[in-house]
Amino acid sequence: MSLEPFYSLMLKETIRLAILEDIGPGDITSLLTIPDSKKAKANIIGKEDFILAGIPLVKEVFAAIDPDIKIKIFFKEGSYIRKGDIIAEIKGTAKGILAGERIALNILQHISGITTITRSYAEKVKGLPVKIADTRKTTPGLRFMEKYGVRIGGGANHRFGLYDGILIKDNHIKIVGGVKKAVMLAKKAHHLLKIEVEVKNLDEFKEALDAGADVIMLDNMSVADMKRAVKIAKGRVLLEASGNVNLDNIRSIAETGVDIISIGAITHSARAVDISMKIV
Repeated sequence: MSLEPFYSLMLKETIRLAILEDIGPGDITSLLTIPDSKKAKANIIGKEDFILAGIPLVKEVFAAIDPDIKIKIFFKEGSYIRKGDIIAEIKGTAKGILAGERIALNILQHISGITTITRSYAEKVKGLPVKIADTRKTTPGLRFMEKYGVRIGGGANHRFGLYDGILIKDNHIKIVGGVKKAVMLAKKAHHLLKIEVEVKNLDEFKEALDAGADVIMLDNMSVADMKRAVKIAKGRVLLEASGNVNLDNIRSIAETGVDIISIGAITHSARAVDISMKIV
């Protein structure tokens, strides 16, 4: 079953809630000062250098507020924006443009920030056969937007939620009573999804490997132990490195031969970039 209709529904609901939160029963300042018939034109402008992502989301915001607003886009998703670049031009009712300004900019600044930091990590491992992946460490309600930003930045999406991927973590192992038992239970209950296991040392790694895990996450393991795990695995399973990954050490982690490096910081710690909207 495709999840696209599900994501589309979440997008519409998120935007509905954002409008309810920011506009409520109406933009009181515009209602008091601007005639309904007044038209306007505005530019969305980059105020620093960054990688662009989120324009389709901006379109959805304005479509929900006023379907007659027109948006002309000058850059593709994933483009490098330089300070001063005009990203888009918006035409329509002045009230509609002003009502959607902050919601649209908040989304565009946040998602572009995620894309920009993801691109930085992807550039660090350029030339190596490894994927940069996100995690579930996201802003509640914005996960699908944030994971979109990761993809535009050159990263890959890990599981979206608890429902679309089996990941046996340390707390599962502690409750169940061991790596092997947890893997066996998962295999018995579900034969369609791959089973990933989080391990913290080589002993647990070997246990997960022997139990038949499909993917093994090397959590906060040293580079030396990662190299050893890669050698032991001999390509039998996918290996994911996670924990304390940063721009300074990601290249050395990638060079161990792991297949995936997951980084929570690309979503939970991404800085929003500076973008503004100005009436022309």
